[in-house]
Amino acid sequence: MVISTQAAAQSPAVRARSRRSREEELLVWPDLVFVEFISAVLFTLSFTLLSVLIDAPLQDRANPAHTPDPSKAPWYFLNLQELLLHMHPALAGVIVPTVALAALAAIPYFDRSLEHQGEWLATPRAWTMTAIGAVVGTVGTILLILWDGQKHVVLWARLTGHDVAEWPAKLNWLRNARSIQNNIAWPESWRHIPLGSKVLRTDLLGLPKVDLDVNLPAVLVEQVIPVSFMVGLPLLLSLVLWRLGIAKTRRDHMIVQFSGFIAVFLTLTISGTFFRGSGMELFWFWDVKPAVS
Repeated sequence: MVISTQAAAQSPAVRARSRRSREEELLVWPDLVFVEFISAVLFTLSFTLLSVLIDAPLQDRANPAHTPDPSKAPWYFLNLQELLLHMHPALAGVIVPTVALAALAAIPYFDRSLEHQGEWLATPRAWTMTAIGAVVGTVGTILLILWDGQKHVVLWARLTGHDVAEWPAKLNWLRNARSIQNNIAWPESWRHIPLGSKVLRTDLLGLPKVDLDVNLPAVLVEQVIPVSFMVGLPLLLSLVLWRLGIAKTRRDHMIVQFSGFIAVFLTLTISGTFFRGSGMELFWFWDVKPAVS
């Protein structure tokens, strides 16, 4: 038994397989370190060349007592800063990122198929699902940003020749999400619902009294409507694709949802980076006027 095992270990087939496995290995040195070194040199040369040819837009000396307008977060947080403009700060800054990360972590538990595992876009409908998710996520996010920035009102004024102030008064609640709160005659009692003194009676338990007045229109605009869009639209997309027979497997749905998430993430980052001016107001290309010398 021992002799046969040793003979098998020394057979040409086993030796060839061992040699082939060694040839397919990638070592840290020189395979990885050499590529990283070349990349670092190229990046350094590129940055040096850019710094020589392009003047940096330097401003005045930094003054901690004067905040620039607009004051923007680092680029990797500009998507969250963009969200802060459209919904409640706790929802945009804490709840949405947490739920998004949890949803991304849950994808492997929802899609448990081992078919084409570890391969990029290997399923028959992968490219189609990726394209649909990217297009719907990008276009949908742009439309929602333009709506909340009241750019459809500006477009209406340009197409009809009327001033923006002449937008029909009966349609004021369609200007943006905040207009639903401000331009609808909500009952005053709905703006001050005393949950603290009526429902959350913590004083009956010997605890400090909770002073909580709920503004129902504000909750509708800052929480209910954004959550409905963020949850309802992706579910509606999956439902439509399923009914049309385009998305047939769990992986199809996960690909379209993930590509849509990445598209929304990038669109929010681009909007917060390039299209937010003074006071974080949204401006578009037609808002930029040439400087008069």
